[in-house]
Amino acid sequence: MAHQPDQTVRLLVFARDPADHVQSAWAEMRPFIESRPALEIAAAYVAGQPDGTPPDSVEADLAVVLGGDGAILRASRQIGKKQIPVVGVNLGRLGFLAELAPGEFRAQIDCIERRAYRIVHHLMYECTLLRADGTTEAHLGLNEIAVLAGASLSMIEVDLSIDGELVTTYSGDGVIISTPVGSTAHSLSAGGPLLRQNLEAFVITPICPHTLTNRPLVDRADGTYELAVPRAPEGVTLVIDGQIKEPLVAGDRILLRRADVTFQLARLPGHSYYKTLHRKLGWGGQPHYGRQK
Repeated sequence: MAHQPDQTVRLLVFARDPADHVQSAWAEMRPFIESRPALEIAAAYVAGQPDGTPPDSVEADLAVVLGGDGAILRASRQIGKKQIPVVGVNLGRLGFLAELAPGEFRAQIDCIERRAYRIVHHLMYECTLLRADGTTEAHLGLNEIAVLAGASLSMIEVDLSIDGELVTTYSGDGVIISTPVGSTAHSLSAGGPLLRQNLEAFVITPICPHTLTNRPLVDRADGTYELAVPRAPEGVTLVIDGQIKEPLVAGDRILLRRADVTFQLARLPGHSYYKTLHRKLGWGGQPHYGRQK
């Protein structure tokens, strides 16, 4: 992105996690940001403080999210249809989206001021829950939706249809439909493949399928995906991005389509998708063992 020296970079800051280490990091970071003439805090959403103007109504150039990937997922939904580039400051564990340690953020602040970062667009989805009673609700998401047997403690059957055609019925502990960003999360732990984050595709991953021939399926992003649970014992749940939980009953249907907005990750120099995988997943090759003497 071209440098615009006369334009202040307006920041939208999220530090909603009440954990001490997140709030301490923000207490140290705020005066640092305020000391930079080229930066302006347009709004800050901090745990324990009133929110004020909704995030999707604030004019800002860049969102800075303190926490882990979960904090970024939450922020992306709160920004809503007005997506702006996001920089994640990793105060969590793995952090596939939250790439920068606090020290790296300070070290690269000049790149942020000069807008010397690449914007990588990532697929988002819209999930519509069509209740058996005729009511509906819609959610914007970035990682995945999952239909889980959960507290029912029983095997469930989930029908998958794509563009109105029944594909299969999964029997097991549930089903995940994931974006490429979400392929490193719940889908990966269930045996799903890793997808490059900027691919235009969804991956459907069964959870502990009872039929061994049911394997993860990758399909295009411009289809309409439908999940239905013909019989839903109490405890079966729709989980959106691991954060929103909706109990399901028999006859409920879930529609998933690509959203008309994309998540925008601001990738600073020295960071890339494969470097992140190498670092976070320990792709360092075979371990070296000492020679036995």
